[in-house]
Order: sequence, then C-alpha cells, then structure tokens
Amino acid sequence: MTASAPEFSNLFAADGTVLRHPDRPQPRYRPLRAVRSFQALIKDKEDTSLVFQIFESLPSKGFLPRVRELALSDQGEMLRANEPHLAEILDDHATLRRTPTGSLAHAYCDFMEAEGLSAAGLVAESERSGRPKYSDLVQWFVERSRDTHDLFHVLTGYGRDALGEQCVLLFTHGQAPSQGHLLIGYAGAANIKKMIKGSKAPVLGAVRQAHRTGKGAPRLIAQPIRELLAQPIDDVRAMMRIPQPTQYLECHRIWRAEGINPYDMLANKPVEPELVAA
Repeated sequence: MTASAPEFSNLFAADGTVLRHPDRPQPRYRPLRAVRSFQALIKDKEDTSLVFQIFESLPSKGFLPRVRELALSDQGEMLRANEPHLAEILDDHATLRRTPTGSLAHAYCDFMEAEGLSAAGLVAESERSGRPKYSDLVQWFVERSRDTHDLFHVLTGYGRDALGEQCVLLFTHGQAPSQGHLLIGYAGAANIKKMIKGSKAPVLGAVRQAHRTGKGAPRLIAQPIRELLAQPIDDVRAMMRIPQPTQYLECHRIWRAEGINPYDMLANKPVEPELVAA
C-alpha cells in the first residue's frame, strides 16, 4: 500500500476533495506494537484508543482501493452530500424517536441509552491520541466506518460483552478485511476460552459465524443510514442478510447454566497472568 499511495493523491471527488491528502503520513506496518496494544486491551477492554492503535499498526493493503471504490462512486457522492457527519445524525435521538415503533432507529436509541453510549463519545475516544485530521476522502471514510460500529451491534444482536465485541469485530472484517480485526477477534476469542476453561460454550463457533455473516452482508458503510434508520429493524436485517446470532446466543445460554455472567467474566474466574498476556 505504501508504494502506491502517492497515486491516490491525484484523484478527486466532484467537489474537488482529494482522495488522499499528500500530507497524510504513509502507513507503517508495526506488528509488535499491535501485539502490545492487544495485550493492553485484554486488561482494559473499555480503552477504545487501543483498538485504534492496533488498526493503525496493521494497515490493510485493500484500504485505499476500498475508499476509492466508495468515495468516488455516485453512491459515495450521494452519501457525502446527505450524511456528511453520521455522529450528529445518530446522536439526535429526538429525531430518531419520531420514526415508527420497531424501526432500526428505535432499536439503536434503546441500545445506546441502555449502555450509556453516544456517537460523540466514540468520536472523542478516537481523537484522544491527538492524531491529525486531513481534508480528504480517507478522513470521511474512516469517520463513517467508526460511526457505524454501534449500528453493527444493534443489527447483528451482538452485545457489548467480551464475546459480543469479538463477534462484531469479525463481522466487520467480513465487511472490510484487515489484520487488526482478525487479531482482536480471534485472539480475543481464544483468550475467552482460556479464561473459562472447561466451559462447553461454542466460542470459536460464535466468532466464525459472525465472520461468515459479515462476508455475506452488503457493506453497511455504503448504505444510506438515514433511510435504514427509518425502516423496521427486521426488514433491514433481511436486506443486509443478517440472521440470528445462534452460536453467540448459545454461548450465553450455556454460560448462564454454568453460573457464569457473560457480561462480567472476570468476576467469575480469576485471570491468570499468562492468560492476560495471551
């Protein structure tokens, strides 16, 4: 990706926005930094900044071509004109609540309010490192990808428990492949299995199912989010080819039968030092 990056600085949208700003630093492949960040994330899964560090350390060769494919298409032009800042749309719960009961918007508001989350909060997490912004289409694509993360949770049915986060990341890999998603998703799932030795829960089956679902679904980033929010959530799931997360739900059922709280695993089992570093 590094060698071909300059050619992307010569491509522009209809409004003159460059695809990749020439001052944007070239991505560097730093697998050791990614591993260290993952080890820290195992200790503190709420530190979202570590997730961004992992992705930054494992740049995808297909990233810029994916940006070009969407951002320079007629669909991309329409999305940029109608939805320039998704976070503002998603945090306007008053407007979202005016959609019919049973809509994706209502499900999204219910999820975010129950979890105490906001799209602006995710923006703040991503900006905590102080990374510079650039007036290019890459910036728009990155921010749109970030802002759709919690919509993935709502559409797929994966919660914010440890396994649910791994499943969402592997669903996301199916949508936009990167080594960062694979590292966090599969290594995180393996760590869960080690933490709860002897459990019959199909942890790896759950993340593999999420991965397959993501591969088979249309890319959410390319969809008109405003329109989807107003539709019944079941219709959106059908359109996106997102089935019930049966393996994930089975893990939760088994864990509860085994006396394990899926949302507070560390409280059920002490984490041994070697498992934290896994």
